[in-house]
Amino acid sequence: MKELDEKYLAKLRTHWKRHAAFPSMAKLCETVGLTSTSSVFALVGRLVDAGYLERVDGRIAPTRKFFARPLLSPVRAGQPQPASQEEPELLTLDDYLIDDPNRTSLHKVRGDSMKDAGILEGDLVVVEHHTPTKPGDIVVVWPTTSSRSKPCCWTLRTATTCSRPTPLTSLSSRPRRWR
Repeated sequence: MKELDEKYLAKLRTHWKRHAAFPSMAKLCETVGLTSTSSVFALVGRLVDAGYLERVDGRIAPTRKFFARPLLSPVRAGQPQPASQEEPELLTLDDYLIDDPNRTSLHKVRGDSMKDAGILEGDLVVVEHHTPTKPGDIVVVWPTTSSRSKPCCWTLRTATTCSRPTPLTSLSSRPRRWR
């Protein structure tokens, strides 16, 4: 893709981030900084051909590639490293972190009971629901006081040296696995 088209794509991504929609072709001129709608139509055609956009019911829509980010070469800590001349692989966070979007949610961490596992207050965790767990998995558990819940034999262990395991006597559902 041409460097100028990458700049236009960056402007489209910024617009999408702010509005979660694209404006009409005429307004796209203003968004990307072009002066004619024919230039915008040509740009959209190139971005469709490159796989960043698609046409849906006469409108343009982003594709998975539109949301992908470049996966660049490894970074060596503490030492300068020349920039790679290779074309970067494109990767979306969904491709990397999420197996089933219908069973996945994101949560902000509150508290410090998992700090020894590297999960800190304010971190964002990806939680996969209704997934089999095994001893040692990190899970998110929502206990309930419902009288219909059956007692269980699970123990919740925090990842800090200053707390003791907590037996879980009832759960609203199975633990959710943290990824």
